[in-house]
Amino acid sequence: MLLFTRLAVPLRTLQKLTKAHRWHHTSLTNELIENMDKKATWDRFYTENGSKGQFKNFEWFFGFHSVKDFILPVLQTMSHSHSGPLNILDMGCGTSALGPCIYRTSPCAVKVICADISSVAVKLMQKHSNSTLVQPCNPSSALAFLEMDCTHLRGYFVARSLDLILDKGTTDALVRSKEGQVKAGQIVKQCLQVLKPSGTLLQFSDEDPDARLVWLEREVRGTELAADVGVQEVGELRGVSYFCYQISPRTSERVSK
Repeated sequence: MLLFTRLAVPLRTLQKLTKAHRWHHTSLTNELIENMDKKATWDRFYTENGSKGQFKNFEWFFGFHSVKDFILPVLQTMSHSHSGPLNILDMGCGTSALGPCIYRTSPCAVKVICADISSVAVKLMQKHSNSTLVQPCNPSSALAFLEMDCTHLRGYFVARSLDLILDKGTTDALVRSKEGQVKAGQIVKQCLQVLKPSGTLLQFSDEDPDARLVWLEREVRGTELAADVGVQEVGELRGVSYFCYQISPRTSERVSK
């Protein structure tokens, strides 16, 4: 596992976030900011983006290459004590290439599920995947797409079944919406339930550790399973600093230490 350290810098403003995402000033932009926890908002967003012609992956924050050095080493470490493909969930995938890139580049066998609440986004991703027919680095790897409300993970996955859950901007979208913070907390709790004892949830975010760590530690204290929380800086992009938050079930070995 990666060794994570705590950092502290001032909290970023929503205006800077909006600029970093290069959102267009449309009615949809205002709707997104206020209703990021609503399925209808995202269906409309991906319908509008999908109507512009040729398919193009839409990346929140950054693409796979900005975080591959965080993800691939974790998978490599997990694979040493694992038989069969690693089960990976890209939660709130939208039309990001993150999941497909892991499927394509991971030397170890992986089963990647790209899941989103928007049926429009899932259909766009499935159609694009079928048309490109990308071959994985490992012939035992698999890629699937799933329409899913990530606040109900236990309705889709059994306890202790996932090795890695990726959250690139999903929690950020929820906590900045009117009613989304409670849902974001529910997701963290359910992630800990469906992760294997050796598993990890990675949240990629632009929220500063002095705010996100306090929130995460409060949420995991409200779970039946103990968890460790850490953070590492990803880097700066277009004037915004990004971070990788790691939430891992606390095994008996970790507790004894």
